Amino acid sequence: MKGRFITIEGVEGVGKSTNISYIERFLESRDIEFVSTREPGGTALAERIRDVLLDKAESSMDPMTELLLMFAARKQHTEELIKPALERGKWVICDRYTDSSYAYQGGGRGLDSKIISKVEKLTLGSFKPDLTIVLDLPVKKGLARAGNRGELDRFELESEKFFKRVRATFLARAKTHKRYHVINASRSLSAVQGKIGAALTCLPALRSTR
Repeated sequence: MKGRFITIEGVEGVGKSTNISYIERFLESRDIEFVSTREPGGTALAERIRDVLLDKAESSMDPMTELLLMFAARKQHTEELIKPALERGKWVICDRYTDSSYAYQGGGRGLDSKIISKVEKLTLGSFKPDLTIVLDLPVKKGLARAGNRGELDRFELESEKFFKRVRATFLARAKTHKRYHVINASRSLSAVQGKIGAALTCLPALRSTR
């Protein structure tokens, strides 16, 4: 059986890492093999591109350059790691994927979503996640959490207005994409993870185990 592709999205500080650990435990408890990865990154080449994208010294990077670098890393990541793992029957948990480009380079930077869609089709074709979990949190609260993690990268240094546009884009996409599950990350950790577990159980591969 082909594996399932799960992506975790949201603005900075929503708790993606903590909840990815929960998903890993959830799958382990059901003897499901999985691979955890991230974007940008996930492979040796994509991680080198990540270093450029997150480098604060690249403050003058053009939004289109940023978009193309994101998709260059994503294409390599998808072909080298994600698709092979899925074909072997493993599930893939990814910290961010294409939806982040619509939110960050589209909503945040102002690039037309039609341009992003063309780049997506050129590089990925019809390949998409099976489930996208959006951890939603007011921007101010998320940025406060992110600020406590240490030195900020190029994206984390963006303005509150930038991240409000990012958040709005995630929420807007959730209204038109059935694979989205928006979860209120302001709630208790146990409540958030309960919702994540419910979303995972709705996947066809797990419905029979309810």
